[in-house]
Amino acid sequence: MRLTTDALTARVAGVLRAAGANDTMALSTARGLVLAEAQGLGSHGLSRVAQYATHLRNGRVVGSAQARVVRQRGGALVVDAQEGLAFPACDLAVAQAVGAAATNGVALAGVINSHHCGVVVDHLRAVADAGMVGLGFSNSPAAMPAAGGRHPIFGTNPIAAIFPRRPDANATPGARDALMVDLSLSEVARGKVMVAARDGKPIPAGWALDANGQPTTDAKAALAGSMLPLGAVSSTKGAMLALVVELLVSAVIGASFGFEASSFFVDEGNRPHLGQLFIVIDPGALAGTDSYLDRVEVLIDEMLRDDEVRLPGARREALRRTALSEGIDVPDALMAAWSTG
Repeated sequence: MRLTTDALTARVAGVLRAAGANDTMALSTARGLVLAEAQGLGSHGLSRVAQYATHLRNGRVVGSAQARVVRQRGGALVVDAQEGLAFPACDLAVAQAVGAAATNGVALAGVINSHHCGVVVDHLRAVADAGMVGLGFSNSPAAMPAAGGRHPIFGTNPIAAIFPRRPDANATPGARDALMVDLSLSEVARGKVMVAARDGKPIPAGWALDANGQPTTDAKAALAGSMLPLGAVSSTKGAMLALVVELLVSAVIGASFGFEASSFFVDEGNRPHLGQLFIVIDPGALAGTDSYLDRVEVLIDEMLRDDEVRLPGARREALRRTALSEGIDVPDALMAAWSTG
């Protein structure tokens, strides 16, 4: 079935409300999931609806939660998601950070007692809309070992960044989109393994290990095992970056470690109490806004001297525009799963 993005958002929000989410949580989360799907990121899009609904029904998420700021000093603040879905808490954290950065030049907003936050860079779109630079980090349930280790400790712990560009009214659509970087610190996002397991498909060698620490191409065995860190040939680098993210969003802001959270891919389990951290920088407080915008374009021009270069975020933005104008195809089987949770 093909639906417009608005109709699909309303449908997803309805599923989440029926599972127990309040209106704010249901709508914020639905917008985030549909936006991910529109960009071709199915592993963080509609495939998560049934998972979130099940977590709501089973008490792994508090559907009545209202995110709120619980600590603030200068440009640093903490938002408590109150054990709800992550999206409304991330919305609040980013909005507060943009306001604080306008005053202080830089702001850091942490989210605690949180859940899976979807595509991290999408939370930063409001930062670029305000003409600021954004960085985002999140931890997730344990999926990767420490460097030299065997048992999962760190999550896939995504990192993201967004850099706005100077608007140009004469440019073609998409020509001046913000640069958007978003990557998991595992060789691939674990959500891709989830989709492969759901569809009964194998995964490429080099993505994951089974529960015995052996390489596997079986997606279900991979979900029961561990993910290989980014740059698996020299996985120490990916594991160290995952350690940095883990400390930023747990020890620094007060969220739980990934190994303390039950997997997102099981119906029963604890409330994960994970964390997100958003850093917002006003370039006007540093190089100056005009200088920043000029230098970004100098770098992009140099990058585009090679015809093969694709700017980060360009493909996903092209897909998003297509989805906005043409709608999104939703498999009947996927929609049927929403009614069963």
